[in-house]
Amino acid sequence: MTPTTAAAPEAAPFRIFDLTVVRTRRLGPSILRITLGGAGSGGFRGGRRDQSVSLLLPRPGQREAVVPAGGSGTWHERWRALPEDERAVLRSYAVRAERPRPDGSTEVDLDFVLHGDGGPASRWARGAAPGDRLAVLGPTAADNAAVRFRPPADTDWVLIRADETALPAAAAALEWLPAGLPARVWLEIPRTEDRQALNTAAKARIRWLVRNEGAACGVETVRAAELPGGTPYAWIAGEASGVRALRHHLLQERGFDPGRVTACTYWRRGLSEEQARRAEAEAATGTVGFGPELLKQGPPGEQVEG
Repeated sequence: MTPTTAAAPEAAPFRIFDLTVVRTRRLGPSILRITLGGAGSGGFRGGRRDQSVSLLLPRPGQREAVVPAGGSGTWHERWRALPEDERAVLRSYAVRAERPRPDGSTEVDLDFVLHGDGGPASRWARGAAPGDRLAVLGPTAADNAAVRFRPPADTDWVLIRADETALPAAAAALEWLPAGLPARVWLEIPRTEDRQALNTAAKARIRWLVRNEGAACGVETVRAAELPGGTPYAWIAGEASGVRALRHHLLQERGFDPGRVTACTYWRRGLSEEQARRAEAEAATGTVGFGPELLKQGPPGEQVEG
C-alpha cells in the first residue's frame, strides 16, 4: 500500500507553542471544535493520522496556565518542579486537522467531547473564545513518536474502531489512507446528531454506533462482522476496558499478528488522566512517571474527574 511510513522515531521533536483561539464551532451536542493558530503556531509540523499533542490548561482562577520556563533538566522535570497546585494541568488530545497558512502560521483543529463532569479540558473548551491563548506541547516535525497509526507497507486492509474521544484521530487517519484501500470502520458516539461527514479515498465501510439509539457498542460488533481476507492492520482506541477486550478478540479469536494491532487507551472509566498514567506507570515499572511516554502512547482525551 502507499503511502508508507518508517517505524516511529525513538526521540520525538516537540516544543511548547503559544497558540491563540481563532474560532469555535459546535459539531453536535457532544462535540466542540476549537481552531487554534496565530503567530505562536509557526513551526508546528504534525504527522496527521492520530497525531497527539498535550494541552497545558490553566487551573481554576488562573487567566493563563503556569508553564515551565527555561533552565536545566527536561521539560517534564521543570514542570514537576513547579508547585503542584499552580502548575498547568496536562491533557492530551488528537489533532483533527492542521493547515499551514501563507504567513507561516498553522491552524490546528482540536475536537473536544463536552462531558457533564466539567473536567479541566471541558471547562476550558466551553469558555473558549477567539483571542484566548493556550499553551500546547506539539511536534516540530511530521515524523514524530506521537503518531501511532502506522500500517506496514504490506497491509491489504485496515480495521478502525474508535469511541468519541478517538473520533478525531480516526477521521484524520481515514483522510490519510490511500485511495482504494479497503477499511472496516466502527465509530461510537453518544448521540445521533454527533455523526460527522467523513472524507476518505479509501474503500471504507463505516458503521456509526450511536448509544442513544441503543446500538451495541462492545466487542460483539466486530466479532459478528465478516472481515476481508489478506494481511490486516488494526487501530483501536478509546476507553481502556473496551480497547483491551477488542485487542484480545483480534489476537486470540481472529489470529491477528500482535505487531499489526495498535491499541491506544485514550481514557479509563472513573479516572483522571493523572490517575490513569500513574496506574499505568506503576503497573509497568513499579514507579510513577510522566513525560515523553504521553506522546508515544497517544492522547487519553478528557477524563472523568476522580
